[in-house]
Amino acid sequence: MTTVAQRPCSAVETAPVTPLRVSGADLTVLGVPGQINLDYAATAPCLKAAADAVTELLPWYGSVHRGAGALSQRCTLEYERARQTVGDFVGARDTDHVIFTRNTTDALNLLAHALPAGTRVLTFAGEHHANLLPWPGAVRLPVPDSPDEAVRYLAAALAELRRDDTEREILVAVTGASNVTGELWPIAQLALIAHRFRARIALDAAQLAPHVPVDLGALDVDYVALSGHKLYAPFGAGVLVGRGDWLDAARPYLAGGGATSGVGDATHDVRWTDGPARHEAGTPNLLGAVALAAVCATLEAADRYALHEEEQRLLARLRTGLAELPDVAELRTFGPDAARIGVVSFAVRDRDSADIAQRLGRDHHIGVRDGLFCAHPLARRLLTEASVRAHWPTTPATALRASIGLGTTDSDITTFLTALAAVLR
Repeated sequence: MTTVAQRPCSAVETAPVTPLRVSGADLTVLGVPGQINLDYAATAPCLKAAADAVTELLPWYGSVHRGAGALSQRCTLEYERARQTVGDFVGARDTDHVIFTRNTTDALNLLAHALPAGTRVLTFAGEHHANLLPWPGAVRLPVPDSPDEAVRYLAAALAELRRDDTEREILVAVTGASNVTGELWPIAQLALIAHRFRARIALDAAQLAPHVPVDLGALDVDYVALSGHKLYAPFGAGVLVGRGDWLDAARPYLAGGGATSGVGDATHDVRWTDGPARHEAGTPNLLGAVALAAVCATLEAADRYALHEEEQRLLARLRTGLAELPDVAELRTFGPDAARIGVVSFAVRDRDSADIAQRLGRDHHIGVRDGLFCAHPLARRLLTEASVRAHWPTTPATALRASIGLGTTDSDITTFLTALAAVLR
């Protein structure tokens, strides 16, 4: 059997790129004709606005914050405009820092680096690895069966911590939408509980931001992290936005040029700057920042309610079609009617998910994800629960995931369901 890695990809690489316009908004995603992308949760396709912004700036590409010439001045202006645009997109407050990073994982590791000594971190066992692994000695709360149970778990844990220590800094780190199930978490309620016990809360919005608006003020969260490559800007940029006091008090995430206000002759004579630059040492990813800002501006101008309604319609078709296939079981943490974004993971009885994914790609030109989705503890748990609900004698080792977004069509859903049924037969 020829694997995906072994197949020549020149046909895909040289195929023309066709823009696909989403009706009702100035939103156009780029894609290859004949290929159906149902792997948005891993990396979303490029929005034409992002590609156009990069193309327009490339002739002017130069240093940022490091020159007096026209190129440097233009690039510095574009970089700081991008910072403002991205900050506005997530509702940054006047005292918040907007720090460009590589992705959500990088952003959350930066925040973990900036925690005051002795900070206790609480998170849930169902987090993506990006929000599970960076926190030293974190308390992992059980995976809840419902949004209300998540709130109860957090309230109980915080009450116990505060009984033992009334002064310790506490950070709650939680996802906004699961990358495994697509289910929405009760962020505003969790933030209310966190602040009631004088804890801060960080939101992993990697999956949430591409699908619904994220506003720090409305949700009342202290920090938010997201990735450009999941937000239709695959140019290697992410962002951490949030309260500046911990960030200004921490040693720079990276030591180097741009993070300093002065360096003396002695090795210890270094004065670090405050603000975002403190954690952005080195030449920044200007094009990534500009691409991310272009997408943020485009989404801000669109009717996101209408986009969400269209996605929910397609999601319902996808879930209904999967439920009608024999020996297929959807993974879920909450109830089947819980609010969710366009992400569906499912298991297939007595079948290897990698083989199914390869056959979908090779024979039907459909891209999906297989595995445990960088959320191993959660995915293994949900695979077991799905097998029990379906009365399977054994539990599959891995699952498949189909995820949708801008550019997904009814035809894509129909073709996928038909192809999957053929593969399973």
